[in-house]
Amino acid sequence: MLRITELRLPLDHAPEALRPAILARLEVQDSELAAFTVFRRAYDARKKSAVVLIYTVDCELAGSTDEAAVLARHAGDHHIRPSPDTRYRLVGQAPAGFFATGRPRPVVIGFGPCGIFAALVLAQMGLRPIVLERGKEVRERTQDTWGLWRRGVLDPESNVQFGEGGAGTFSDGKLWSQISDPRHLTRKVLTEFVKAGAPEEILFVSKPHIGTFRLVGMVEKMRADIEALGGEIRFQQRVTDLLVDDGQVRGITLASGEQIRTDHVVLAVGHSARDTFAMLHERGVQMHAKPFSVGFRIEHPQSLIDKARFGPNAGHPILGAADYKLVHHASNGRSVYSFCMCPGGTVVAATSEAGRVVTNGMSQYSRNERNANAGIVVGIDPQDYRQDGLASGTVSPLDGIAFQRFWESRAFELGGGSYQAPGQLVGDFVAGRHGSAVAREFGSVLPSYKPGVHLTDLAEPGRGSLPDAALAAIREALPAFERQIPGFAMADAVLTGVETRTSSPLRIPRSKDYQSLNVTGLYPAGEGAGYAGGIMSAGVDGIEVAEALGAHLLAQTV
Repeated sequence: MLRITELRLPLDHAPEALRPAILARLEVQDSELAAFTVFRRAYDARKKSAVVLIYTVDCELAGSTDEAAVLARHAGDHHIRPSPDTRYRLVGQAPAGFFATGRPRPVVIGFGPCGIFAALVLAQMGLRPIVLERGKEVRERTQDTWGLWRRGVLDPESNVQFGEGGAGTFSDGKLWSQISDPRHLTRKVLTEFVKAGAPEEILFVSKPHIGTFRLVGMVEKMRADIEALGGEIRFQQRVTDLLVDDGQVRGITLASGEQIRTDHVVLAVGHSARDTFAMLHERGVQMHAKPFSVGFRIEHPQSLIDKARFGPNAGHPILGAADYKLVHHASNGRSVYSFCMCPGGTVVAATSEAGRVVTNGMSQYSRNERNANAGIVVGIDPQDYRQDGLASGTVSPLDGIAFQRFWESRAFELGGGSYQAPGQLVGDFVAGRHGSAVAREFGSVLPSYKPGVHLTDLAEPGRGSLPDAALAAIREALPAFERQIPGFAMADAVLTGVETRTSSPLRIPRSKDYQSLNVTGLYPAGEGAGYAGGIMSAGVDGIEVAEALGAHLLAQTV
């Protein structure tokens, strides 16, 4: 197999044009090319009037063709080389009767992307994991989530953050990441998703996504696969204690009082399991504060973003709804950037605690809603959120949670105390208007957040919705982003607050074998432990943790 990269064709090329382009690139006859598959398809839209598609293809030569000779002919061309092996191989398989002697089964806490893939790989290795998820099955959870969006009724155990599928279920379903991936574990994630019902195009498009509605059915299929392999998934099972004896995990306690004996726990709880973090801190599990970001959601007409990115090609079915990625380094030293951009999507209520407002973004597979939205967020360091009363320079691992809660409660108040979110028109925010000068009616952009957006002053002196430094940095960044995307700072665009759950506010450090530094048998994993940032990276981390745990268990049989 040979791989060709950077094979460029016009946006509107005929489907049959790809094979001749491959033949010309390899300098072989049609009879010498047995087959080819598209590994990746991206686009180059820098010249808006002439967008081109960029292919990576894997080519199988006919048996009579000398592959070495073809490679030698293109020895100086780094865009033609042998295809890498992207197949995934299990690190081992449990022998029959592995648990017959009473050996305790591994436990996975959390059934978001990280927990799903950790459980799946453990099950594929024959290790029969027990999965404990504090929330409900995905369809029940969806109904509860709609209860907040439509009726303003929050279930603290079943919402955007908690339940089968994790926070990624109510997102754009983005399936790409910038993590280093020498073992092609992202391919494993994509392949399992396709087996579970995702469209095959996610295997080759440059920025694959799924969307919430498709994720629901896929998560159910993956659950069934885990159970068929001997895994057990238990819902509405909140872990309240970690049992540790002389630095070794010995089990967990559930809210019901039930105890489960185990020597190995994968901690895949997500970034919002605040009570779990407090319990782990109390039990002495080593953890430390880390940076994260806070900000607002911004909404524009999707057509504005499409035109700015694709020009006359806006609306082309291959290009779809346009996205963007923006960064600005403000004069006060803060970095402002776009986060979790959702083309053709909606802003959603993402709180998991009563009396607080949190925003996030979501898209369906079609990405055909009228607005584009993204987080516009500012980096926050632990020294920014150190709580008063502590020794100078000391930051508790839980201080970031207290900081998030403060601003989420402020957003609840500014929104009117009914889970409506506080919002402001971009024109008023950039101009620094306050009081009666602030618009109380929306313009051409109608916000998508439910239960609703209450227009107010997000930067009211002494009662702002974010720290002053963050507000100043965002105010400076929006006109700067306008220079990259004309219309970005349009007066009628809407800011909705607040975005606080961009990543975990703490990290649980782990050793090279993925175990906690001071609690043997505890495997911190995914976003909650500070090792991932999205569906793809969380899934990959779940695979790597499961491999490490599985290798450790299987080594005990030698």
